[in-house]
This record gives sequence, C-alpha cells and structure tokens, in this order.
Amino acid sequence: MSQSAASVTPQAGASRVPDTFVILFFIVIAAAMLSFVVPKGAFETRVVSYEQQGVERSREVVVPGSFQYLQDEEGEPVRRGVRLFSDEEGSPGLLNFAFEGLVAGDRHSAAVGVIAFILLIGGAFGIILRTGAIQTGLISVVKAMRGRDMVLLPLITVLFSLGGAIFGMGAEAIALAMIIIPLIVVLGYDVLTAILITYVATQVGFGSSWMNPFSVGVAQGIAEVPVLSGAGFRGVLWTVFTATLILFALWHARRVKTDPGRSPVPEANAWFRDRFEEQVSDRFTVAHGLVILVLVAGIAWIVWGVTARGYYIAEIATQFFTMGLAAGVIATVSRLNGMDTNAVVVSFKEGAAALLPAALIVAMAQGVLVVLGGNDPTSPSVLNTILHAMSQAMEGQGPIASALSMLGFQAGFNFFVASGSGQAALTMPIMAPLADLVGVSRQVAVLAFQLGDGVTNLIIPTSAVLMGVLGVARVSWWTWVKFIVPFVLLLLGLSMAFMVGAVLIGFS
Repeated sequence: MSQSAASVTPQAGASRVPDTFVILFFIVIAAAMLSFVVPKGAFETRVVSYEQQGVERSREVVVPGSFQYLQDEEGEPVRRGVRLFSDEEGSPGLLNFAFEGLVAGDRHSAAVGVIAFILLIGGAFGIILRTGAIQTGLISVVKAMRGRDMVLLPLITVLFSLGGAIFGMGAEAIALAMIIIPLIVVLGYDVLTAILITYVATQVGFGSSWMNPFSVGVAQGIAEVPVLSGAGFRGVLWTVFTATLILFALWHARRVKTDPGRSPVPEANAWFRDRFEEQVSDRFTVAHGLVILVLVAGIAWIVWGVTARGYYIAEIATQFFTMGLAAGVIATVSRLNGMDTNAVVVSFKEGAAALLPAALIVAMAQGVLVVLGGNDPTSPSVLNTILHAMSQAMEGQGPIASALSMLGFQAGFNFFVASGSGQAALTMPIMAPLADLVGVSRQVAVLAFQLGDGVTNLIIPTSAVLMGVLGVARVSWWTWVKFIVPFVLLLLGLSMAFMVGAVLIGFS
C-alpha cells in the first residue's frame, strides 16, 4: 500500500539508515532551533472564486507581496523560541508536537481526517489482500501466458503499475516478487527483469497516478485541490511512464535472454533457477473473480462520487470501507483462504496496523508545522517566514524554473522522508501556498510532489520497500543502483518535461 506500510528485514548495512520517525524527530528539533533565530511573519489573504464542474466555488489564497514581520515595540522583528512544553497562552511546546500533530485539522483535512482516511483504507485492503484474489489472479495470468513472453512482460508491468496508481501498491510487491522472480528466471530472463516489472512498475504507477489515495489523494487534500482533479493529464503521464518502463524492461529482457552473461546478477539467477517451484497452486475461482469485481466496481464508484457528487476524504474512506466489507462477505461465504468472520476482522485490523506507521508519520510531520507556528498564513509564524524566503528565491526564476525547483526539492526531500503520505503532509502545506506566490497552480505543486516522490523511490536506500525487494531478490543495493541509474535519469527528464508542459498549459 503506502511506502511506509512495509515490515521487512533490510539488507545488511541498511540498518545504518535512520528510521523515518528518527529523521522526523530531528527535523522537529531543527524546527525548534529555527524558532530562536528566524523571526515570525504573516501574510494577508483574499478569497478567490473559481468554477468547478459548473459550480462556483471559492478558496482563500495568499496575497503576493503582503508578507510582513511581526515586530516588537522597537520595530524589530520578533524571534520567540519555542518552549519545551506549552506556555500559559496555550502555545504548543517542543514535546507537545506529537499530540498536537495528531489532533490538528478536522475530519476533512490534515491531520485528523487524513489519518482516519489512511487507517480505514489500510483495513479495507487488508481484507481484500487476505482473500488472495489479487495474488491468485496475477499468478493465473502468468501461468496462462507462459510461452508468450513478449506479451507476458508488458502485461505484468501494466498490472503492477495499475496497482501503484490505484491504491499505492508498494509493500505488496515484496511478497509478489517472491512468486514472480522464479517464474521470470525460469523463462530465461534474470532477477532484474522481474524487479523491473514488479517493484519498479508499482513506483512508476505510484509517481504518475491519477487517483492513488496515499499520494495524490493526500497531497490534493492538504493543498485544497479537488480530489481526482487533473486525472486526464495524469492519465497521459501514467501512459507515457508505463510505456517507457515497458520498453526499458523489454530491452533489458532481450539482452539477457540472448546472452545470459550480460546479466549483472548471475549468482541470484542461478539461486532462483535451482530452487524454482510453483509457489501458488490454487486456481482462480469464481469467488476470486467476485472480489476482483468488487474492487473494480468500487473504483468506478469512487470516480463517480468524486466527479459527480463532490465526494471528499470522509466519503471516499467510507467507500473503501464498503469495498472491504463486501470482499469480506464474499470470502466468508466461499471460505476463501479459509476465511470466516473472525478472519475478516483480523485482516482488517492487520491492514490498518500495517498503515499505522504512515498515519503516525502524518501526525509527526504535522507536528513539525506546529513547532514552526502552524500553517495559518495570517498568523505570525516561522513557517510563514520560511515560505516567504523560498518564494523570494523562486520569484526571480519564473513559473517554469519555480516548478522545476519544486520538483528538485521534492526529489531530494524524499531521501529523508521515504513515505508518500508523510512527505505530502510535511511539504504540501509549504508548497501549496508557495505555488500561489510564484505563479503556478497548486495542481502543479502536487504534480511536483508525486513525481519527485515516485521517481526517487527507485533508488533511495531509506525506502524499506525497495530494500525489502532487493533482499528477497538477493541483489545488493549498489548493484541495483548501477543498473537503474540510467532509467531513473530518463524518468527525471520526462518528469521535467511534464512539469514544463503543465505550466505552459495552465494545468489546474
């Protein structure tokens, strides 16, 4: 599901990489230190009206050029460091950041609404995945297509890319890679081919998604952009990115099948080839098909709800919960994987528990903003001053250069917070109003987030899912980096092109 949903044992050496929570805690410390040296400031805002699906709506935006420092009686900018605990006026202290971050916002926005959204979706997909419908369906397709390799590889790539785009498949790639890798190796390809069409495909879908609730959904919600808006542009983005991956995977697959000596991982290939056996023997049943039908119908329901009825986080979370409940009823009646009502409940709890780290990361990331004074542009805070400084740095660049700078910022920041929802919660409150100041749409800011996040997930050692997949595949991180860097650079080039295109067409 989300990038932080994995529970894996990383390769040797990966344990030296600090956990996301550790990184966030030190970011909180750094934020507290900034409060002693960076003066507080505030913006003026105004309400703008816009039309969405024939309905006139309004939104509060920052007024460019309205920033002013909070000044003391002598006219000097105020620098007021955060205390250890909350003060007499109720202003949160450093050690209040976790609780304050957890309860910030309302049911329709960060952090309370987003946290509930993540946990309910995690529980729903916990049930769906426990039925085995997705896994068994995928393996059934693999078996049926054996012997038609040039069709099989693109098909698997598309399926995994859709998984990343639709529900943020990431951690699931670890388990599925254990099944796909032996099959791909026996077909005459190598382990890296299998990683390309599984894990890499999920991240390509993740980064170019039009509806992933864990990245685009969260980021759009925080940026106050209608959920699923811009789906047409992102659909083109997904198609181009997925097609690029298919071409790269087929190029590499043909090379190693023609000359196995060209594979950078001969030892891993031999290990899987020697130990190959069919790992999924269950046939695809009618019950599996019904669960897949529920998933497909549920996604269509969500698209209709958002586009026709204006559904938002609360409604979409309920839709996912309903999908999980329906899948649980099917599994209980048909005894899929031996499931009964208790197993359905356990699966829901385990699914939610798997995403609890992602939910807590959202809370802790929001806590950073609390320490910086909150994200209300009209209330004097350190965050407003930082936002002003960033906007000043980008203002002279123009909209295109600013959009590319946002992309570079998000790509670099992903190294430190390798969680889609966590990165969105931490950066979008800054990037969204910054977009207003530098002359690009908030939709472009969301695009910079998802591209910067998704592309760098292919290479950063702080990604638990990447390290888990490499561990399962018996491939060292350094071997993987040397192999994947050209493709990452290609995707970054495409990302820059799409960012420029988004600015030029006024993507909003």
